[in-house]
Amino acid sequence: MTDNEKQEAVPDNTASGQEMPVGGPEPARHRGIYLLPNLFTTGALFSGFYAILAGMDGKFQAAAIAIFVAMIFDGLDGLIARMTNTSSEFGVQYDSLSDMVSFGVAPAIVVFSWMLDEVGRIGWAAAFIYASCAAFRLARFNTQVDLVDKRYFIGIASPTGAALVAAMVWSGFDAEPSTELALLAALVTAVAGLLMVSNLRYRSLKGLDLKGKVPFVVIFGIAMALVIILIDPPRILFLLAVAYSLSGPLEWLWHKKRGDKVVSG
Repeated sequence: MTDNEKQEAVPDNTASGQEMPVGGPEPARHRGIYLLPNLFTTGALFSGFYAILAGMDGKFQAAAIAIFVAMIFDGLDGLIARMTNTSSEFGVQYDSLSDMVSFGVAPAIVVFSWMLDEVGRIGWAAAFIYASCAAFRLARFNTQVDLVDKRYFIGIASPTGAALVAAMVWSGFDAEPSTELALLAALVTAVAGLLMVSNLRYRSLKGLDLKGKVPFVVIFGIAMALVIILIDPPRILFLLAVAYSLSGPLEWLWHKKRGDKVVSG
């Protein structure tokens, strides 16, 4: 190779208008993540993972309680992120993946192991409907988060759907398997999933100002609600989940009866 050919073979790093830094390319900068909110998200993920293992092992009460523990962690991670101004895109995506495990996959596996396997294909179809609807619900929420009214959810949130299924399992964790009970559980599970992907509006509590002052009666009401729940946690939580799930269709029927314009997603 001649000297001219050697010169032509050397790449020109300045041809694109970009100069190569002295000493080679700059090393990639590693971006950190906020510890506190993501720690609570990890707690929610672990609770959902434990619920799956407990459900497969026949420990249905522990599995249902673990799903509710995941809800507590899930509520705290977002609250802490907003109050400490530590929200991030990583946190949003991590929270969504955690929700899919804790409120999508875990309830479906737990309820199937508890009762749905009694009715064969109907059971696994209901469980799959629930899990797939939870995935669709989370994907829709992520893509429309900046487009919808913050005061409302479009379709019940995945934690609410999980509460409906988990409270049902918790209420009857020691029930003897039967075809009738399995069909009822399949119906509740499928309906919970379909409500997640519906266009019905549900009131959201995310708009509450927790830093501001509230009347004393509000604190008293919260305390009384906790006392009532502690009387019979599984059944009271199930009734609350049912009542909230029905609030969307009832509000839609109310507006339709009055002739109001029904707003949906």
